[in-house]
Formats: sequence, C-alpha cells, structure tokens
Amino acid sequence: MCEINLSRRALFTGAATVTALAAAPAAAQVARGQGFARVVPPAPTRDGKSALNPDQALQLLKDGNAAFLRGEIMDPDLSVQRRLDLARGQAPFVAYVSCSDSRVPPELLFGRGLGELFIVRNAGNTVDTVAKGSIEFAVAVLGVPLVVVMGHEACGAVKAAMDVVNKNARFPGAIDAMIEPIIPAVLEARGASGDATEAAIRQNVRRVVTNLRKRSDPLLMEPQAEGKLKVVGAYYELGTGRVDFFDMPR
Repeated sequence: MCEINLSRRALFTGAATVTALAAAPAAAQVARGQGFARVVPPAPTRDGKSALNPDQALQLLKDGNAAFLRGEIMDPDLSVQRRLDLARGQAPFVAYVSCSDSRVPPELLFGRGLGELFIVRNAGNTVDTVAKGSIEFAVAVLGVPLVVVMGHEACGAVKAAMDVVNKNARFPGAIDAMIEPIIPAVLEARGASGDATEAAIRQNVRRVVTNLRKRSDPLLMEPQAEGKLKVVGAYYELGTGRVDFFDMPR
C-alpha cells in the first residue's frame, strides 16, 4: 500500500511538472509583454519586381523600425514555400548599404524577411566599384525603388579614419586602403557642433548619398529623375535601436 501511495505521489508530481513546463512558453510570452509574434507578410510584388514606389518602400522600413523600438516580436515568412518561391527569383524593395558591424543587422532592425532587402555591407558603409555595381544591379535589373545608405553610432571604420587625420595613425594590411575613402568626410566634419564622431559618421553617409544622387551612371540617375527611385541617408543609434533617415532627396 505504501508503494502504491508513493507511485501516485510521483505520478501527481510528474503531471504537475509537465503542466508547468507546458505553460512556461506562454508565461514567457506574457513576461515579455508582447503576446504572440506579429506575422509580417512579404512586401507586395508585381510582374516579378517590387510593387512599391519609393515613398511606400521607405514607409515600410520606418514602420518596421518603429515596431522594433516597441519590442514587438516580428515573424516574417521563412517557410519552405517562401524559399521555393525565392529560388525562382527575387524582388527586393530596397538596396541597403550598411556597415559590416555585427551590431547592425538590417533585416532585424526592420522586421523584414527573406528576399526583401538587397544588402551591400562593408566596414564604413562606403561605395566602391563593387558596391556601386551591386546597387546598379539592384536598381536596373531587380527594380528596387529605394536605396538607403546607413551609418551607425560608434563606427570603428570612421573612428580609424579620424585617427589618421588627428593622430597620423597607420593601420596594417588593407585597412589603410579601406578607410581612405572616409577621410574626406572626417575633414569636412571638423568643427561641426555636437559629438565629433557622430558628425563624421553622418558626413560620410552624406558624401556617399550625394555621389549616388549626382555623380552616378544613368542606370541610377534616370530613375531618380523620373521619380522611380530615391536615395536616402540614415544613421542607426546602437543604444536605442532607432534609425534616423536624416538625408532625404529634395
């Protein structure tokens, strides 16, 4: 009889444990204060290309970053069917130039999924021949209506360029050559009000954006003149998660 009672007690305890474990995920959701993840459908397409105009594409990014700031759990389509669809072709709605920094993942900042952001990443978010060709491909072939160039808070490449200017620093390997295009922005930002590093980072973005707007191949110039493409400059705050789209075409 004693053995039977012990077995019943063990069974009751085990059942209670299973119940608690089953409830844990839901409790965790509540503790995060967000409830269930919000399903994010892919951006609309038409005839194999993005169906968005430049302003709609930019608004989609702004809305996604606002949700990111609110701590919403975004759930883009990562299904097998989505992957099979993308294997037949891609239709991104933005070409996104950003730094290689591991703290700056564009898809996560905007809650977007597979096949939506055509990303060009390198330290210092500069645009060399390879990067420019990638952007031109995204615009001319894939039909993206928006190009964003984004710098970020505490960018190491810009800080290195500042050290070259202010301390005559040198860096090993190809790092010197990599940061060379950033030096003019550092020089132009000297004397600006506010934080010197942020000023240089924003000026680096402005220089890249200006080149894409005014000194590019007709592949980029013509769709901009026709209102089919916009090039925008942005700055990402690491601490807050906010993306400031501060350089807009006039």
